[in-house]
Amino acid sequence: MKTLDELKALKEESIKNLDKSGDDKEIRIVVGMATCGISAGAKPVLDTLVKETEDNNLNNVKVVQTGCIGMCTYEPIVEVYVPDKEKVTYTHVTPEKAKYIIDELMEKEAENTAEKTSLMESEFYKKQKRVALRNCGIINPENIYEYIAKDGYMALGKALTEMTPAEVITLMKNGGLRGRGGAGFPTGVKWSFAAPNKADQKYIICNADEGDPGAFMDRSVLEGDPHAVLEAMAIAGYAIGATKGFIYVRAEYPVAVKRLEIAISQARELGLLGKNIFESGFDFDIETRLGAGAFVCGEETALMQSIEGKRGMSRVKPPFPANKGLWGKPSVINNVETLANIPQIVYNGPEWFRSFGTEKSPGTKVFALGGKITNTGLVEVPMGTTLREVIYDIGGGCPNGKKFKAVQTGGPSGGCLTKDHLDTPIEYETLMAVGSMMGSGGMIVMDEDNCMVDIARFFLEFTVDESCGKCTPCRVGTKRMLSILEKITSGKGTMEDLEELESLAKSVKDSSLCGLGQTAPNPVLSTLKYFKDEYIAHVVDKKCPAKHCKALLTFEINKDKCTGCTLCSRKCPVNAIDGTVKNPHVINQELCIKCGNCYSVCRFGAVEKN
Repeated sequence: MKTLDELKALKEESIKNLDKSGDDKEIRIVVGMATCGISAGAKPVLDTLVKETEDNNLNNVKVVQTGCIGMCTYEPIVEVYVPDKEKVTYTHVTPEKAKYIIDELMEKEAENTAEKTSLMESEFYKKQKRVALRNCGIINPENIYEYIAKDGYMALGKALTEMTPAEVITLMKNGGLRGRGGAGFPTGVKWSFAAPNKADQKYIICNADEGDPGAFMDRSVLEGDPHAVLEAMAIAGYAIGATKGFIYVRAEYPVAVKRLEIAISQARELGLLGKNIFESGFDFDIETRLGAGAFVCGEETALMQSIEGKRGMSRVKPPFPANKGLWGKPSVINNVETLANIPQIVYNGPEWFRSFGTEKSPGTKVFALGGKITNTGLVEVPMGTTLREVIYDIGGGCPNGKKFKAVQTGGPSGGCLTKDHLDTPIEYETLMAVGSMMGSGGMIVMDEDNCMVDIARFFLEFTVDESCGKCTPCRVGTKRMLSILEKITSGKGTMEDLEELESLAKSVKDSSLCGLGQTAPNPVLSTLKYFKDEYIAHVVDKKCPAKHCKALLTFEINKDKCTGCTLCSRKCPVNAIDGTVKNPHVINQELCIKCGNCYSVCRFGAVEKN
């Protein structure tokens, strides 16, 4: 492909192939084949649908894979598009239920046991606005023509043929897109720092090293819409004068890596990557680099060290990457979600992007909603949406009638917020003001059964393991904080420990070299601020209010409820339960190892945690 006109012609042809109508009517069946779908059993479902359409000679039915549809808790998901009819969504599909879907298309009289719904009309989607995820769950990510049919590479063509590099940067500044990887630094401003620097080589780097526990936003974009990232990197390269791009993606994302490699190959074949793109004189190509799973390599300078073949350790800044980055050359690093927004901003204009979100935080934000929540999955909402809307209206609240207790935003780097913060609008500044942060987009919901002291311990344990060890505050300080938390959750803590913990957390936050160490104390500081009573209960009363910390638990049998069925004594691994058939049992507290087996197996609620 040489010109923008050729791309426009290809787009029209691709649209016809994607959405056939008239005498050529084609039924399209899409199967969610992101990691969430595959792990739930979507591959056998896809194979069954393909086989059934072939066996029944359904030449007008096209079965394709797609990326994450969003509501991961309903996987495997199959969606059927029949021309001139509403889309039909089937959830929790099995190979057996897939056969019923084909029977229904053939109008056979068969009982359809597949769960049918209209997800787009559900509360889960009503308050969402899909920008970064616009193609995820809709197109086949391994087919470049389906991406082109959805305006793919039109933004790149516009930038290269109608705009100067400076105009592209100005457009991005006017759009107000802020980095979706954590701190929210303005993307256009970052590009403007690198553009004027003279060098024989500049680099664009995609940070796809998503390591937060419970986060899968970037993975889902790469699996569902990889060409959006490639197109954005090429636009960024044109804007700053870079001819080479690297996508740093963790090896634990095999589906994403495979689809990226396919997308890169397809883009090269059509001349959308490589030499003289759109006869503009602009050259740009992309390579992938696999990370080994080090969380610290999500920090931009550690990431560059890793690409260079060195140990992933943060560098002192300045110099900043825009001046001296990869191999000492000017470099710009953006994360996956940031890049996924760029083609649409260039194609639709900055005013369009600013038409949703807030003045200081335009656009949308993608969150991986998980934890104690009814509707786990991937959500994208306009900035300014409140936590309450995400957790209750979209997420459906806590399941099993449990009370909401806290929400962790920003992963290990963020803080835990309470029910008093549910009406906080989701913006960079508002979240930081209440002791948390946007982060890359993990959102973990906790209910009354979660111990906030143990939650702080869990996240700190993660950051201790992931510290590169270069600076003393992070290497030593976080480890000391963890030992104090372990002491408290084991019932051996003192009030002096609480004072030391808070003082140490502030010191680590203020003196660590990079973002990992600077944000590691956030879960500790936020839980100390909002759940101090739980810390005091652990230290003074030697009790865990959530009845979670094993060292502070006592299991006892209520004699009035015990029927003497003997199940608890048979399941006890240390023979700590005495009693005879049809008579109340007793737990020997000296022998009890607090494993909780008795509590789990009792069918009469006789075993109580205290």
